[in-house]
Amino acid sequence: MLGQDKVRELLQQVLSFSKADQTEVIFEGTDSALTRFANSAIHQNVAETNTEIRVRLVYGKKVGVASCNDLSPESLKRTVETARAIAMRQRENPDFKSLPSAQPIQNVESFVEATANFTPEQRAQVVSVICKRSKEKGLAAAGAFTTTTFETAVANSLGVFAYHPGTYADLNAVMMSDTGSGYASFTHQDARKINAEAIAKEALDKAQRARHPIAVEPGEYTVLLEEYAVTDLLDFLNYIAFSALAVQEERSFIKGKIGQKVMHDSVTIWDDGCAPDGIAMPFDFEGTPRQKVVFVENGIARAVMYDTATAQRDNVASTGHSLPAPNSYGPFAMHMAMAPGNTPKSEIIKGVERGIWVTRFWYTRVVHPMKVLITGMTRDGTFLIENGEITKPIRNLRFTTSYLDALNHVRAIGNTTQLFFDDWSHTSRRVPAILVDGFKFTGVTEF
Repeated sequence: MLGQDKVRELLQQVLSFSKADQTEVIFEGTDSALTRFANSAIHQNVAETNTEIRVRLVYGKKVGVASCNDLSPESLKRTVETARAIAMRQRENPDFKSLPSAQPIQNVESFVEATANFTPEQRAQVVSVICKRSKEKGLAAAGAFTTTTFETAVANSLGVFAYHPGTYADLNAVMMSDTGSGYASFTHQDARKINAEAIAKEALDKAQRARHPIAVEPGEYTVLLEEYAVTDLLDFLNYIAFSALAVQEERSFIKGKIGQKVMHDSVTIWDDGCAPDGIAMPFDFEGTPRQKVVFVENGIARAVMYDTATAQRDNVASTGHSLPAPNSYGPFAMHMAMAPGNTPKSEIIKGVERGIWVTRFWYTRVVHPMKVLITGMTRDGTFLIENGEITKPIRNLRFTTSYLDALNHVRAIGNTTQLFFDDWSHTSRRVPAILVDGFKFTGVTEF
């Protein structure tokens, strides 16, 4: 890590190189280490340190963006010049008004020294627990344990400077038997909080229970979606529904529905970059403070998220949900959560006469964005529920169902939540398990 003072000095240096009307500089630095295992043995230990500078220059209504990961003055000057050359070749953007001005940023503590200093030996010790437990039962374990330290900063020529450091650790494991598999994972700011024994037990129990699955007919079922699966619901709502750009382009179901009922009364979904129980990031990639945005409250659509561009179009304030420029996604939620309910997860299926328990989804894709119609597969622990009990493992199923429809037919919500972090999109989600009726399965696999 460079630290706040060094990063501030670096960004001010880049700003001094620019002669543009407005200039924005983003700094992202990461120190990431990973211990990967397969066939119940560690086979890879890697570490990566990277920094990136991204420069956005504005000349009137022409905008250019360039980036580099060489922090030498010569490289930074070349990057500024590249951004200038790109801007000069752009058409004017009639919608562009201005970069944002400085606003107060809430301080959120999300850096844990113990995670930043976690050693390869410590990761190996954690992973060895999972490998040992799998071997004891004749199973094969695979997965990865990642520890990451990050620091992000934004500065612009209008006085913005925002800096935030953080850490996270993530352990995931799949255990394979001859005819079944089980999955478990855990994420926390503090690597010491990861309980390898608990993760091993969860994956192991599922893998053993999943052996010799039977086939069930496709159709509509009452379904228990574990937390791993519920993250997928929030991810697709984030991508295709809760963005102001999606509403402005008339491709979101929420257009014209603010203040109306769109989900079951028990459903409340929000995004909060300052939540202390997540992987916090108190400002966006324009240096604008992240606001808590409640998308759905007790089933009622309440709001969508904005970045500067979409906010200027609607003549409102940005909610602090910008991605780095150039950005075609529009506003993006990186700290989503769903409110828990009142039912312990262990009791949530007691009233189910016949249903399906789903551990997680994979290979999910959009079929119809306005309907939030999604298709995908179950994976790593799919079970038949009969008379309130899990009775048999079943072969994985393909589903084609509306996530919006599922959230309109919630029967119960678990009373605890679990944190997840997606390293690709850098998003955290905190969700409960949910029980929904009428979930549509459209095909069965051979495994």
